[in-house]
Amino acid sequence: MKLYNYFRSSASFRVRIALELKGLPYQYVPVHLARGEHRGAEFVALAPEGLVPLLELDDGTRLSQSMAIIEFLDETHHSPPLLPSEPLARARVRALAQIVACEIHPLNNLRVLQYLKRELGASEEAKNTWYRHWVRLGLEAFERQLAQQPPTRFCAGEAPTLADCLLVPQIFNARRFECDLSCLPRTLAAFDACMSLPAFQRAQPSACPDFEP
Repeated sequence: MKLYNYFRSSASFRVRIALELKGLPYQYVPVHLARGEHRGAEFVALAPEGLVPLLELDDGTRLSQSMAIIEFLDETHHSPPLLPSEPLARARVRALAQIVACEIHPLNNLRVLQYLKRELGASEEAKNTWYRHWVRLGLEAFERQLAQQPPTRFCAGEAPTLADCLLVPQIFNARRFECDLSCLPRTLAAFDACMSLPAFQRAQPSACPDFEP
């Protein structure tokens, strides 16, 4: 398999985590978002959305959108499972994941931040204030959801799930933008539990071949 991705892309990070958790080898193909490589004709011919991650299977089939990719991997490589087998538990894991994927990330990805600066004239300070506001609001909701269930090591049990695959990259980005992460004990405990595992360490941005400090 080939994974077209960017070391700083949180959506790409999610898929790298899933691949590492499942022990699936893949070829790392960097696409530099900050330089606009995702908008080039060559990449758009592969990925009509012009977005990373893009997973190319051994037979040449290509899949986009991180959550769709992770669920495909989970359905085709069952161990370890990233979604519970019980319907209610599975819905709760998906809900946690969607707080990140649907409520936080769309407001704070690179193209939105660039639009704020280039088209709307937002200052660097205003852009960062925007980012921190929406991350904090989303993570507070994530924390409240965790608090509804008995304490577990990870987001939804004693092993990582889809929710952990999405949470960890969001915390990395939140820390990079110096967001206020106080009063999120369950969320940060799950993050720390994840980062104690080799799979999460191998997937993190600093371990990527295209990493830039």
